Amino acid sequence: MGKKLKTSLFVLAILLIDQVSKILVKTNMALGDCIPIFDWFKIYFIENPGMAFGMTIGSKFLLTAFRILLIGVIIYYLIQLFRKDYKLSYILCLSTILAGAIGNVIDCLFYGMIFTESTPFHVAEFTFTEGYASFFQGMVVDMLYFPLFNFPEWMPFVGGDVFFSPIFNVADSAITVGMFVLILFFRNDFEQTFNIFNRKNKTIDERVE
Repeated sequence: MGKKLKTSLFVLAILLIDQVSKILVKTNMALGDCIPIFDWFKIYFIENPGMAFGMTIGSKFLLTAFRILLIGVIIYYLIQLFRKDYKLSYILCLSTILAGAIGNVIDCLFYGMIFTESTPFHVAEFTFTEGYASFFQGMVVDMLYFPLFNFPEWMPFVGGDVFFSPIFNVADSAITVGMFVLILFFRNDFEQTFNIFNRKNKTIDERVE
């Protein structure tokens, strides 16, 4: 099995897990519903218009456009790595980030058109006629909640607060894990390949001149 096929299957597997989990939650839970799995792990359905882990920064259109641009850059970079027959482990690390970015972009682009609105009193349904938002305006589905423990009440500033309160999804996890692995184990690979591509571009510019 070639590197391109392995990478494609890897990305598709992450996307499948991400989208199936989001669709199951959205079509079976009302907004704000919570299913305890363990004391430290719950399925908690929320939606957000912004970036990973429920953050909201800038306009939704610009955030989605930035995600799409990031996807294009990573795909172009991966194509160059395939051409150089670069090692698969590094390619898969980047593909994890790519899959996560695509997963959240799918929500933003299409969920508003194919689902009815989720509310605390209404579970969303599939629709192709009366979606809750237009193209590019869908909400990102989040559901993974890990309230690992509460800080003691006597602690200043954080007393009583939950440690690790963000609610996120599989796509967010893929991006985060991919970034950590890239920084911890593949920083030299990134610098090396970036320098190779940079030298290549400089050589092309010199020839044109």
